[in-house]
This record gives sequence, structure tokens and C-alpha cells, in this order.
Amino acid sequence: MPTYTGISSEAFRHPLDRQAEQALRNLPGFDFIARKFVEFFVERPQLVYLMGNTIQVGPRQYSTVYQIFRECVRDLDIYPEPALFVEQNPQANSYALGQEHPYIVINTGTLDLLSEAEIRAVLAHELGHIKCGHTILIQMAMWAMSAASAIGELTFGIGNFVTQGLIYAFYEWRRKAELSADRAALLVTDDLNSVMTSMMKVSGGSIKYANECSLQEFIRQSEDYQALDADGLNQIYKFLIYNGAGGTMLGHPFAVERIHYLRQWATSEEYQQIKKGNYQRATAAGAVNVESQTPQNQEVETLQRQIEELQREINRIKRSE
Repeated sequence: MPTYTGISSEAFRHPLDRQAEQALRNLPGFDFIARKFVEFFVERPQLVYLMGNTIQVGPRQYSTVYQIFRECVRDLDIYPEPALFVEQNPQANSYALGQEHPYIVINTGTLDLLSEAEIRAVLAHELGHIKCGHTILIQMAMWAMSAASAIGELTFGIGNFVTQGLIYAFYEWRRKAELSADRAALLVTDDLNSVMTSMMKVSGGSIKYANECSLQEFIRQSEDYQALDADGLNQIYKFLIYNGAGGTMLGHPFAVERIHYLRQWATSEEYQQIKKGNYQRATAAGAVNVESQTPQNQEVETLQRQIEELQREINRIKRSE
């Protein structure tokens, strides 16, 4: 497997991820939420829960998974090594969180469903989130929304700042962040098919009927999904589905869309140059900055206008119901 010594997350970070984060940081209320998060968020209870209710992976505990994990950590040049936990849960899922002590949780459903090559892709994907500093923003979004819902204006005044626009921006960024993590998975595995089959299986794979699932058919489904955009009405439906028209805002892009973006990048000159060792190096290590950053291009303003347009469209639909 290729190893990318000293690689910076900016070497593979998807531009849509970068733009969405800039737009998020520039929204009113973000600075306040960032300050309160740093002031009040406590990470330790989560680690206590995981230590008490899951299996921590190590040399003598899930040793095969641990070896795969160690190799992924090495290949993305992540230090120190995050903790890895296996949770008893039949749902095929995994996630990365943590600020000072990042960690990854992978469900037993994922381990049972996927091959070792696909497990490598999943672990590399989650490590990509850590490498890119996504975990602190994900944690911040979860904390801000739960805090605003639970205590509102009673203590911190958070309810005044967690606006619908800010919530939308957090979800928009979370979806775009997945595209960067997918690139990390491809870099580590150097095997596009294993990354795509992991997405296919998590979307609807079956252990019993695994031999009846075709990656090529799933790729064709991805192409058909992209073709839906030829009808402008379908574009609106996609937009609304992602942003809560079905009752819940989606934190991940659809797998068929992720495959579309990843296949494009796999044939790009940028990807080929990284594989040759021509990539941006990290300049410093340490905690991820959660302070406000000044947007540097017009795309940020464009995304903010889209947020405002979305809110107007949602309000219009609600009035017409």
C-alpha cells in the first residue's frame, strides 16, 4: 500500500468541502458557537462510555482489524494514533469523532458485511475525517444543536444563534466533507473498486445474496442518478430531499453521488501526482482551529446565497401545505 509521508489534508481535500466550510464559518452565529463549544464541551464522558460498552481494538483484540488500521494510520501519516472501538450494532456504520483525543467507532455490522479490503477503505475514510480536522466541526454541530434544543436561552443563549441557516450550513458542510474522506480512502487503498463496493454494500448489501450484487450495475445506477439532472424538477427534488423535505436533513451524500465524484478524481492528474509523491506537505501539527476564518473567494458568497434561497423555498413549501 502507498504511504504518504508528511501529506497535508489540503493535498486531497475536495474543493466543495473547503468552500462549504468557509461559508459555514462566515455565517452569523458560528463564532459564538465555536467559543461556547471550546468553553463548555467535555469529551471525556464519550470515551468513558466507549471504554465501558464497546471493545477497544488492539494487538490482542481484533488483531486483524488492528493491523489494517495501523497501516492506514501510517499511510495517511496521522500522529498520534487515534483509538479504535468496535460497537455491537447490526447496522453497517462507522464514524469518527473527538477533539483532543480523536477516535473511530466501527459497528459489528460493518465488519460482518465487508471484506478486509473494504474494511480498509472504511477505516481510511474515517481517518480521512480525522486528518482533515472534520471531527471537531462535526462534534460542534452535534453539540450546538442538542444544546440549543435542550436549554435554549436559559443559560448560554445558544438558541439565539443556532438559526435554520446555520443548521443548513452545518449539514451542507458535513455532506461535502464526506467527499474528502472518500479521497483519503482511495489514496490508502489505491483500489477504486474496493472503495466503491464498500459504499454499495453499506447502501444495501446482503451477506446472504452477496454473489447477486454487481458493482458495475451500481455504477450504472450512479450514472442514471446523474442523468436525472436533465430534468430541472428532479434537481429541485434532490435539493429538497437532502435538506429536510422528508423530515430529516441528510448528513451524507447518496452513495451513488459519492461514487460519481470519486470516479472523476481517480482519473484526474491531481490524484496521479499525489501517487507519485508530488503533494502538499503539512506545515504544522496540533489542534484544529475552530476560530473564524476570512473567506477567500467568491464561491463562499455564492454558497451563502444558495442557503438563503433554500430557506425561502422551504418557507414557500410550508405555506402552500
